[in-house]
Amino acid sequence: MPQQQQPLQMSSKERTLFQGLVKHYETKQYKKGLKAAEQILRKHPTHGDTQAMKALIFNAQGREEEAFELSKAALKNAMKSHVCWHVYGLLWKSIKNYEEAIKAYRFALKLEPDSHQITRDLALLQVQVRDYQSYIQSRRAILQTKSPSRQNNSASRQNWTALAVAQHLAGDLYDAERTLTTFEETLRSTPAKTDNEHYEAVLYKNTIIAETGETERALDHLEAVFKNLLDRTVAMELRAQYLLQLDRKQEAEKAYRALLDRNSEYRAYYEGLQKAMAIEEGDTEALNSLYDEYGKKNPRGDTSRRVPLDFLHGEDFRAAADKYLQRMLHKGVPSTFANIKALYSDSAKREVIQDLAHGYVSTTHAPLSNGEAEKQANGKEKAENEKSSFNVSALYFLAQHYNYHLSRDLAKAMEYVDRGIDARPEDVNFHMTKARIWKHRGNIQKASETMEKARSLDERDRYINSKAAKYQLRNNENAAACENMGKFTKKDTVGGPVGDLIDMQCMWYVYEDGEAYSRQGKLGMALKRFTSVKEIFEIWEDDQYDFHAFSMRKGQIRAYVDMMKWEDKLREHPFFSRAAISAVKIYLRLFDDPSLADESAHGGMNGDLKGMSSSERKKAKKKAKQEQEKREQAEAEKADAKKTARASADDEPKKEDKDPTGAKLVATAEPLVEAMKFLTPLLEFSSKSINAQQVGFEVFMRRRKYLLALRCLLAARAIDSSLPFIHEQTIRLRHSLKSLNEPLPPQVSEVINAEFSSIIPPDADLLKLNSEYLNNNNESAPCVQASLKVRQLLDPKTADENQKDVIRTLALPSVSVEDAIRGRELLKEWKAESRYQETYLAAARERWPEATAFCSLQDKS
Repeated sequence: MPQQQQPLQMSSKERTLFQGLVKHYETKQYKKGLKAAEQILRKHPTHGDTQAMKALIFNAQGREEEAFELSKAALKNAMKSHVCWHVYGLLWKSIKNYEEAIKAYRFALKLEPDSHQITRDLALLQVQVRDYQSYIQSRRAILQTKSPSRQNNSASRQNWTALAVAQHLAGDLYDAERTLTTFEETLRSTPAKTDNEHYEAVLYKNTIIAETGETERALDHLEAVFKNLLDRTVAMELRAQYLLQLDRKQEAEKAYRALLDRNSEYRAYYEGLQKAMAIEEGDTEALNSLYDEYGKKNPRGDTSRRVPLDFLHGEDFRAAADKYLQRMLHKGVPSTFANIKALYSDSAKREVIQDLAHGYVSTTHAPLSNGEAEKQANGKEKAENEKSSFNVSALYFLAQHYNYHLSRDLAKAMEYVDRGIDARPEDVNFHMTKARIWKHRGNIQKASETMEKARSLDERDRYINSKAAKYQLRNNENAAACENMGKFTKKDTVGGPVGDLIDMQCMWYVYEDGEAYSRQGKLGMALKRFTSVKEIFEIWEDDQYDFHAFSMRKGQIRAYVDMMKWEDKLREHPFFSRAAISAVKIYLRLFDDPSLADESAHGGMNGDLKGMSSSERKKAKKKAKQEQEKREQAEAEKADAKKTARASADDEPKKEDKDPTGAKLVATAEPLVEAMKFLTPLLEFSSKSINAQQVGFEVFMRRRKYLLALRCLLAARAIDSSLPFIHEQTIRLRHSLKSLNEPLPPQVSEVINAEFSSIIPPDADLLKLNSEYLNNNNESAPCVQASLKVRQLLDPKTADENQKDVIRTLALPSVSVEDAIRGRELLKEWKAESRYQETYLAAARERWPEATAFCSLQDKS
């Protein structure tokens, strides 16, 4: 809260009222606060501090414009009041304009240099925007000021720690260590053994010493404080690492063995022990001996049995794999295949595992016995049950094996999963695997139905419920998926189950929901979902603000530093990349074909309007518009009713969705500007994503920013130059540069020529280059499609030939369902004649009869 500064002319009663006003704001009693403010302003209508406090209350109530207007009036009336400037900064902070907020705080500090509160607020914003040098200055100032309670802040551990963290984040490691040491020297008594904050700071100091590269000194410091550290596991891990780095291998071996005694399932400990024992990667005998030792020590452990499968080969691998698989299948562990599928990159090991698994389901194979159960009176019956259970587990393993992309044979996978279902009709795992097999066959509808069947077998399981919803979304069943997810969400949330899922930041659902809407042509709803994903990441970024103070107060320093490093790479998260790329693609579609906005508003009537006459199309649009308005009106009335019912006593603002269908998002007049809101952070934080560079190229080409387009193309080529779209984009860029109406600025042209001429010279024959590419890659459907796109661009007269060649790609031996779907979309993009599209779809159905992506155009209509 801003500190209070009352003019001398105010009476004691009014000062009391002002103090009450501040208290009411802090306790969120806004009506009482406004009443107190009005009482003061009736007598002193130009009292700036009161106006500023009233502006804060307006802002808390969601009356943002009134708040800023009143705050500016307060500044005019009391330009030299630090309270007014502080409040002005708080208003800017509330709308995430941190730069303006910092300016206001700095001006407030000029008026009140000793204000602890303003300095603290300024420091928190400086670290939020990563201005570490200014953050260091603010933290030093806090150490030198006194808090309102008149206690010297230099005696506060959290302020010293905060300064050390600021120096650490700024890269001043020695200064950070010196700051922590200085605070330790100020302590008059030894901290209690239970003082977690102190020993956390000590451990943090040790990690800083290690970061300086002085491992010997870090080890000496750790040894000196080791017995008092409360986080014993981390201390032992650091000690083992230091000893290994210092090449003190005997001591390092003891350290890693001590860690394995605490946790024998952590693979990193085994790797550290291998290095400490100087065991080479190829010394399979020594490695096997090591893991056998820990296998005997931990009879129930998994890691000591699984890791040897990575380095063993030949008959040794076969024996170890047989023993491991029988053990896991005998127990009926569902994750057995997931544990060993990483071995499938080695074809020899893959064949061995397949052979063993087939042996397990044969009648002649006898699985390992379980103890002495068979020797008991009822041993025969128990042995039969165990054998049956073992065989069912083997069937489940084989179904997964043949469904996996490196060993895929979907007919066999379906055979084994059906045998498993016959043996255990109520087993959820078999039905889930069958749904995955249908998905890989291209039959998304049957996949969704099968996963829904699996869900019905265990309606209390949240995981299978989520999987069923995900498959329904893949089948464009948004309503059914929402209903399923609603079984595990709050019943009274504004916006229903989807609103609750967005509140819970369930990104996978929000993203998949958006993709489903996009496939249906409902681009407004799709953009709304992708924007929600973007907003979730913005919330994560904003949420760190609270932890700048909280972590220092609670002493969780190492976790805080890790959080800061994670936040710096926040938008590298796959869900952000996927949602951003999908949103950019929609905006590109809207730029290329603005009529899609109308089709989206009419419920995704993509092809429906095109087959109508002008008058029929007009009537259909009018009817769809009326229905849309009715839906929006009903939703608005429903939202108003909920808002009224849930309004609090002090009228606190509630979330209100002003664009429930995404109509405003899809109706943008500048789709490329909106696309840049997603693309800018995508290229900044996910520069290694080749898909990000691909869509970046497309946006910059349409904006005629050829230098930026070239930068994206070069980045994509650096990641993987063999991908087909890179050939297409390379030719397109050179063709665009050749076809410019006006020459580029000399500096831009010079840079492009310097970087691009080595890839394709300015005078190159593009048709010849494309023809050579096609001849060299004529067995790859994606490469053929890319070259046909280029040929269509360079020579539009070849349109009929290109469309026929797209159809011919379906005959290629290596063509996949995904390739065929891309070919279908390519014909749509070219607006190919219906006879070509029907021929393509018929050929695709013939090759993949179970796939649902190739319905006839008549069926779609």
